[in-house]
Amino acid sequence: MFASDSLADWLHYQEQLHTATIDMGLARVSAVRDAMHLVPDFPVIIVGGTNGKGSVSAMLSTMLARAGFKVGTYTSPHLLRYNERIALNMQPASDAQIVKSFAAIEAARGDISLSYFEFGTLAAMHTFIDQKVDVAVLEVGLGGRLDAVNIFDADVAVVVSVDLDHQEYLGDTRELVGFEKAGIFRAGRPAICADPNPPASLIEQAEKIGTKLICYGPDFGYTKLDNQWSFHMGEARRHALPLPALRGGYQLVNASAALAVLECLRERLPVGIGAIKQGLVEVEWPGRFQVLPGRPLVVLDVGHNPHAVKAMVASLTVLPFAENRIAVFSMLADKDIDTVIELAKGAFDTWYVGGLDMLRGQSGEAIGAKLAEHQVANVKVFDSVDAAWQAALSSAGENDRIAVFGSFHTVAAVLEARQHNA
Repeated sequence: MFASDSLADWLHYQEQLHTATIDMGLARVSAVRDAMHLVPDFPVIIVGGTNGKGSVSAMLSTMLARAGFKVGTYTSPHLLRYNERIALNMQPASDAQIVKSFAAIEAARGDISLSYFEFGTLAAMHTFIDQKVDVAVLEVGLGGRLDAVNIFDADVAVVVSVDLDHQEYLGDTRELVGFEKAGIFRAGRPAICADPNPPASLIEQAEKIGTKLICYGPDFGYTKLDNQWSFHMGEARRHALPLPALRGGYQLVNASAALAVLECLRERLPVGIGAIKQGLVEVEWPGRFQVLPGRPLVVLDVGHNPHAVKAMVASLTVLPFAENRIAVFSMLADKDIDTVIELAKGAFDTWYVGGLDMLRGQSGEAIGAKLAEHQVANVKVFDSVDAAWQAALSSAGENDRIAVFGSFHTVAAVLEARQHNA
């Protein structure tokens, strides 16, 4: 049985233990959950969807924390440190807390092999129970129905959006994807759908199992008024709300979904208007259309599928005029780079592309060739994202804008470079 006081050692061990990075199915992880007796006695919110999961999780967690609740939040992937995945009141858990949970999993699993993500999911819930949180917010990793997070029953489930990503696992139509996302629904419990056009499969699944489905548009929504907005859901109203600190026009839909969740849980977890306003103003979620201070203007966006990149491009149009619009870009090889390029190519004057040297990564040359296929001009190719970023930063003037996007790994490389040069 493996043992170590080092978080890095544990993560390396997990990577070697189960070679399949993605291994869909709940049997193995459910067996270990039962062996560990991981039964939360607090409300569990599960947040799924193609895009927007992290933003909704961050808003919910911040508002609940400002209301005085101890909140456990599980998200993935991380940007710089593994600890970001398991947070207590929006602060990363310590190495010691996570190692304690990993050791408990190792002692309980016997000869059951677990993936890196399954280890993390069990560790998150073990940490939250050990730390006696009042509520847990769990972000789905991939899909929903067969994702490890789904071994826990949601008191309220959220599907933020439904679009195409991970087609090899979830299917190549919105109807197939919608069915997978709806797998986090539970009979007799509310589910929020923030997609304005939910697939019929998602609605049918909710009806089939007896979930109370609450949809954006007919059941809840928002009204924007200058620099404020209001939320409505049935007879519930929240007026004079500040705009979310998270940038992007789509964030009001995400914020509405978060408030709909709070409305469903108001008897168990009452959150006053002051905590809601404070949470909206103070919420942070790095890498999601994050506008950095200073000049040139720099935007970081982890968007890596067409739905996310379309939203990013729309949000870029409302930023101040830029003399030169610069992209720092890289994507993993298994993503829909062709559609992403088509959506983004009109938003930039110059492209700096770099390779990602990792499993599923691709070279800067391969990405540059893809851009050439789409008749994108003024492309500069580099071996790494770091080199592409440094070149873009050196060439940019004060009135230019740099958008870093295409992958979590792309944004992480730039964040690491900025920290190193700070």
